[in-house]
Amino acid sequence: MKYIIDRFEGDLAVCEAEDGKMVDIEKSKLPKNADVGDVIILENGHFRVDKEETDKRRKEIEDLMNELFED
Repeated sequence: MKYIIDRFEGDLAVCEAEDGKMVDIEKSKLPKNADVGDVIILENGHFRVDKEETDKRRKEIEDLMNELFED
């Protein structure tokens, strides 16, 4: 199952699941390097950051922003 970290609130990471629902995940269950905007994957009961998917999403967002704010 994939999630995107939307924000942190105290000891929780508020994440968007693949189905669009928002779920709270304890920060202690995430990798230490997990950050807002990261795509995380739950495999075998453990979360890991999907760096490739995260980088792809960040590039897509950057490209969209550049299109919006071009002069």
